[in-house]
Amino acid sequence: MGFVLLLGGARSGKSALAARLALESNLPVTVIATATAGDEEMAGRISRHRDSRPSSWKTIEEPIDVLGAIRVSPPGDFLVVDCLTLWVTNLLGAGHPPGEFGGLADPVVRELSGRLGVVVTNEVGMGIVPANELARTFRDVLGFVNTRFAEGAQSAVLMVAGRAVELSPI
Repeated sequence: MGFVLLLGGARSGKSALAARLALESNLPVTVIATATAGDEEMAGRISRHRDSRPSSWKTIEEPIDVLGAIRVSPPGDFLVVDCLTLWVTNLLGAGHPPGEFGGLADPVVRELSGRLGVVVTNEVGMGIVPANELARTFRDVLGFVNTRFAEGAQSAVLMVAGRAVELSPI
C-alpha cells in the first residue's frame, strides 16, 4: 500500500501519468479535486479535466478538507489527489498561516499511507526568487508540503516534458 507523489512544472505530464496509474490499477477510482473556478479560464480547465476522466470514476471536489475527502472515499478505491498546489493556495487564501501546514499536511500523509493512490503537485522551487512576499511564502509553504508528502510516499516521481524521473530518498 501507499501512494506515489508526482511533482513537476505546469503541463509536464503529471495529470496524464496520474490518470494512467489509476487506470492501470484496475481498481475503482476516486479523484479528489482541489481546484476552484475563480474565473472562466479556470472553469474551462476544470471542465476539461473532468471530461477527460472515465465516467466510472467518482469525483469529490474539495478545495480545503482533503483529509475528510480521503476518509469518505471507499476504502478499496485508488485515489487521485489533484492537486496539492491548489490545496495550498486555497488554505493560504482561507487565512491559514505558514506555521499550520505541518499540522494540516501530516494527517493527510498518514491517511494516504494506508491507501493506494497518486498525489499530484507542482514543483515551484526551481525558478527565481519571487519578487513579493506572498509569492515567496507560497513557494516556501508548497516546498515544505511537498517534502512532507515525499517523505511519506511509497515513491516520488518528477515529471519533465512528459518524461518521468524517479526520485530516490536521501
